[in-house]
Amino acid sequence: MDGLRFPDGFVWGAATSAYQVEGATHEDGRGRSTWDVFAETSGNVRNGETGEPGAGHYHRLGEDLDLMADLGLRNYRFSIAWPRIQPSGSGTPNQKGIDFYRRLVDGLAERGIRPMATLFHWDLPQALQERGGWESRDTAARFADYAAIMFEALDVDDWLTVNEPKTIVESGYRQGVHAPGVRDLGRAYVACHHLLLAHGLAARALHALRPGRRIGPALNLHPAYPADDSPAAREAARHRDGLENRLYLDPIFHGRYPDDTLRWLAARGPMLEHVLEGDLATISEPIDLLGVQYYTPVFVNGDGQRVFLHPTAQAEWLEIYPDGLHDILVRLTDDYPSVPLVITENGMPAPDRPGPDGRVRDGDRIAFLRDHLTALHRAMEAGARVEGYNVWSLLDNFEWAEGYGQRFGIVYVDYATLHRTPKDSALWYRDVIKSGELR
Repeated sequence: MDGLRFPDGFVWGAATSAYQVEGATHEDGRGRSTWDVFAETSGNVRNGETGEPGAGHYHRLGEDLDLMADLGLRNYRFSIAWPRIQPSGSGTPNQKGIDFYRRLVDGLAERGIRPMATLFHWDLPQALQERGGWESRDTAARFADYAAIMFEALDVDDWLTVNEPKTIVESGYRQGVHAPGVRDLGRAYVACHHLLLAHGLAARALHALRPGRRIGPALNLHPAYPADDSPAAREAARHRDGLENRLYLDPIFHGRYPDDTLRWLAARGPMLEHVLEGDLATISEPIDLLGVQYYTPVFVNGDGQRVFLHPTAQAEWLEIYPDGLHDILVRLTDDYPSVPLVITENGMPAPDRPGPDGRVRDGDRIAFLRDHLTALHRAMEAGARVEGYNVWSLLDNFEWAEGYGQRFGIVYVDYATLHRTPKDSALWYRDVIKSGELR
């Protein structure tokens, strides 16, 4: 499949998130986040590791901007740490926090790199968590206030509202393996509704304050397949698709929750009590782009249990199946109103280490990226409106509950010194960007 050419205007980039890369968690007026508290609680994160120092990005901003330019990136998707802007989750913004992101955006502009800002990538101000977190409707209103501050503060055309609301719901509230560490299905889907409401409120705010700029959510979509041809497996896959995909896509695009999934949820918790008149109209505020994050499919058997049919990455949940990216993009094109799509995350972790010559040989990652870009190209040929691709991640970083043991970056970070070394995958990606084609 060598020689696949992408359109000349295709935007190649890389992504990070604030808590994973910035460090400086106690500096320049930054407040505490739910992830600070969660990571500092014994037993929550492998080896007791936290987001300090991350990848040291806060203090190495200039170096990292130069690194992006050296790799030829045309887009950089970053997230803003809400606790840096409003340490208590509301009120007067912290100017030092705003200044950091202004330096970032200005530095990108100087290097000809397009910024894409994510408002929320999981680091909720702890003060809001103590007032109910995403189970409280007020948090969605506070999010809209915070979003308006950032829309006025930063010269950014492309905005993402909430990163992977599903992961917050499933890992943070249903399984408890992410912040805030709740294990309650009913509470999880109350949080789901308020996360979607927050998205809609922020989208409305941008359209009112800055007409012409673009906004949408960043959804991790997992195509769900029956693991066999049995009717039970097909039914189970449909149910799983509701929880994985339609629960988020349908209210955003169609202004309604999927009936079958809503019936299932209504029997298991109070979510419906929190859906008030006008909420779904807010959630379905028209979006200008959709961030698509693809890592893995989900195959389920007739009992509804996940079955792995393909190899997995170092992260055992990540089943490597590039065709899933093609399938979800074509499905979005067929089933939902046409908006520009941007791949906002795609990548894999590996236990990378430099060799004796200092080179980091990550051939498995190159194969992963090549296969997924091939599937992406095929989806575009089938009509998917994909305008850009952001590899996850630019830098090795804090990988949530796994600490620093899983390296997703195309740039190796020595956590003892914070020295950066582009891996073979970064050099390969640089060549793809330069040529615009897969070789």
